Amino acid sequence: MIVLVCPGQGSQTPGFLAPWLDDPANRTLLEQFSDAAGLDLVAHGTTSDADTIRDTRVAQPLIVAAGLLTLRALTAQDDLPDSASFAGHSVGEITAGAGAGVFDELTAMRFVAARATAMAAAAAVVPTGMSAVLGGDEDSLLGRLDELGLQPANFNGGGQIVVAGKLDALAELSAAPLSGTRVIPLQVAGAFHTRYMESARDVLAATADSVQASDPVRTLWTNADGSVVESGSRFVELLVGQVASPVRWDLTMAGMQSAGVTGIIELAPAGALTGLARRGLKGVPAVGIKTPDDLAAALEMLAA
Repeated sequence: MIVLVCPGQGSQTPGFLAPWLDDPANRTLLEQFSDAAGLDLVAHGTTSDADTIRDTRVAQPLIVAAGLLTLRALTAQDDLPDSASFAGHSVGEITAGAGAGVFDELTAMRFVAARATAMAAAAAVVPTGMSAVLGGDEDSLLGRLDELGLQPANFNGGGQIVVAGKLDALAELSAAPLSGTRVIPLQVAGAFHTRYMESARDVLAATADSVQASDPVRTLWTNADGSVVESGSRFVELLVGQVASPVRWDLTMAGMQSAGVTGIIELAPAGALTGLARRGLKGVPAVGIKTPDDLAAALEMLAA
């Protein structure tokens, strides 16, 4: 069983879509996604600088558009095998939902644009951020977070937990890390997947009422608890709740492993999830699609 995994915010880099737009069909597709999202994703994927594409309102639609574009390129000649399945990390769950047939591509782009706008507005209320904590004892870390008023945002597996909250509390954690840990500040403008996003969740719930969702036609895992979701409407509910709840990528990988995953293909902008798979799914081959040159290796894995 091959799982196509879809990355989340922070995986984008300046100009990362430029190689894809040498193909006029990809450019046309990205222009359609731009219209749906209300953003110039062609410019943001090719010429916008790092600060511009770090903006939540830009980053999230750009990442989902990149994943959908990659998936189109991957299936341009042949359909995916019946056993292929999907999982996404954070905003990547929207990409995964489209890939699994819950909603179409343009619905995904409109939904992610609403999500990005709502989360950016929530992040503007109180200055907050996120840091990755590597290593150490999980229970000790969670206790220290309680003391500082911080929250775990992403349980990424392989000894990595992303924490979030007020900037002064994050600075205190970084200045005095727990024994055996390393704290790395992340370049994101908000405490995503925490209580600071509750207003965004409420806004997104109203948007979700207009989403026409079908039941998945392929296996689709949720970040909520690593289980397989069989109802399209339930998956949309989980997408709404996810913005203010921790991402359990550790449980998602555990679910894949229990189901017998034999390979991982990460859609663009790839890198983060293949890295986590190397630690959390040891021995499972992983291919990351960054440029069109990587499609051959992904197609070879699917064929095998």
